[in-house]
Amino acid sequence: MSGLFGPGPIQEDPLDSLGADAPLADRMRPATMAEYVGQKHLVGPGKILDPGREGWNQQSLILWGPPGVGKTTLARLIASQSELRYVAYSAVLSGIKEIRQVMAEAKDWRRVHGVGTLVFVDEIHRFNKAQQDAFLPFVERGDILLIGATTENPSFEVNGALLSRSRALLLQPLNLEDLHGLLQRTLVDERGLASAQLEVEDGLLKAMAQAADGDARRALTLLETAAALAGGGGDGEPVTLTPEHLKEALQGKALHYDKSGEEHYNLISALHKSVRNSDANATIYWLTRMMASGEDGMYLARRLIRMASEDIGLADPFALRITLDAADAFHMLGYPEGKLALIQAATYLARAPKSNALYKALGAAEADVQSTSADPVPFHLRNASTGLMKQAGYGKGYRYAHDDPNARDEMTCLPDNLAGRAYLNAPPKT
Repeated sequence: MSGLFGPGPIQEDPLDSLGADAPLADRMRPATMAEYVGQKHLVGPGKILDPGREGWNQQSLILWGPPGVGKTTLARLIASQSELRYVAYSAVLSGIKEIRQVMAEAKDWRRVHGVGTLVFVDEIHRFNKAQQDAFLPFVERGDILLIGATTENPSFEVNGALLSRSRALLLQPLNLEDLHGLLQRTLVDERGLASAQLEVEDGLLKAMAQAADGDARRALTLLETAAALAGGGGDGEPVTLTPEHLKEALQGKALHYDKSGEEHYNLISALHKSVRNSDANATIYWLTRMMASGEDGMYLARRLIRMASEDIGLADPFALRITLDAADAFHMLGYPEGKLALIQAATYLARAPKSNALYKALGAAEADVQSTSADPVPFHLRNASTGLMKQAGYGKGYRYAHDDPNARDEMTCLPDNLAGRAYLNAPPKT
């Protein structure tokens, strides 16, 4: 039998107390739903996870959210208030062999004892589709109640059949008030740092909560590290925590980011839409945040080039040249010197006049190419490069617009089946 996150079943209570040497974040896990912090849209009276509602903990769940927002804790609390046998997995450590073994055990347990098994799978998105399929028949028969935790969008990472048999719940980063309250409680909780007798200014706790970016585990780890730096050891003398201790504990801010995950797409979407909305300040912020997270600068440059054509287009054709020059500059300089070139180009795009006429024109033309017959090029537009082609009528009726001002209005250049089709408003005559 393995530990809580190993592949084997957990026979003990999932909320058994931990030793004093366990990390602070683990020692401060809530023991009851009343202690649970955050996720007020999911937990509490009248919500989907209301302990006062009959059957509230009898549905398979996919808990989706960033790190440190209470996914594992919520699964443990649900398990502690059910009559089900409890098994915990980490998809990082387990494979299909372990899954099949525990599914078979769950089936036998229900047959012998008449009780199902609550199976908690941490990092469920790390299981491939075949491994996820192994849960399906046991979920359907009621042998197991499945709770999966994932930081990735389950729409992309979880088997559709499994999703249809579960309830996907989105957990949000904790707000500053919740984190601040958690830190305050930790200072006086016997499971936490009560014995350290720390004296902490309220403003310092708020700064700590701010630095945690909605992650309760990060907030508690910051407090634990700062307390260790301050020398809080419970020898009877109060210890004062200072901003210097917090600064040393932080050692620079680590931003939650995944270059191939959803947060990558969320941030690039925020950048693009800020440019489109002509919000230069938001544009600078989102671009800076992506660069600080380690995003590839050339990827950002390519996206700016796209924005120049999609959202500025003919309203300011020079915008495309600006972004191409910025891409060249970044290619030559790289980080950190190339940051300003990207910021300059992005700010230019945000402040430039906007037009999506070319974007719409391309879409309309592509639709026509796909949905209409590919009529031959009209003869008057063909080049008669041989005598035979001239005899066949190639070029007949062509009018040279530089010498014939009326050609623009009187000579058509589209195929007959698209005559009169307009993808752009006509430019003024010159």
